Amino acid sequence: MPTADTPSMRGLYPGSKFKGVQKSGRSSYDVEVELQDVDLDRSFLCGYLKISGLTDEFPVLTTFFEAEVVGLQHSFITGKWDANEQTDREHWGKFNAFSRFANDLRLVRTQLDPARSDHVFMRWKEHFLVPDHRIVSIAGASFAGFYYICYKRETAAIEGYYFHQSSEMFQSLRMHHVTQHSSAEFKFR
Repeated sequence: MPTADTPSMRGLYPGSKFKGVQKSGRSSYDVEVELQDVDLDRSFLCGYLKISGLTDEFPVLTTFFEAEVVGLQHSFITGKWDANEQTDREHWGKFNAFSRFANDLRLVRTQLDPARSDHVFMRWKEHFLVPDHRIVSIAGASFAGFYYICYKRETAAIEGYYFHQSSEMFQSLRMHHVTQHSSAEFKFR
């Protein structure tokens, strides 16, 4: 199984961070993501999504999300969260890398291994607000929907589109991987 040190994993590892922008109409909002767990063998990852400036009441919103990674366990068909096959085709179709899968949304499981693919397709479903998981809705913001995501391994970039039946269609998300520099600290006695 690939690890964070494996060059082919690029930005998909626990602790990895991404920064970018979500655009909705003429407005744009700064977004940061920090991955907490990545297990491509189980077609799963999760993390925190932080968006700034969306509402006055909550100038910074952080949500916990889980991802279904398309491939070994999940197809391109969502089948929940108010998304139908037409919705899936419209949203996945926004990604250039999707064109080779457009004719068969269901059988891709055997054709796509996210641990080795140039593009990793996912659905990110926000579950709750952090730190107060009891808040279920916020005026001017929605985390009831989910994101269609395409991660491009070569550039470690994320492109996405938010979907919720009651929200503006095709709100876009663009993020780049934040290179983390670490240094060791030693103390001699």
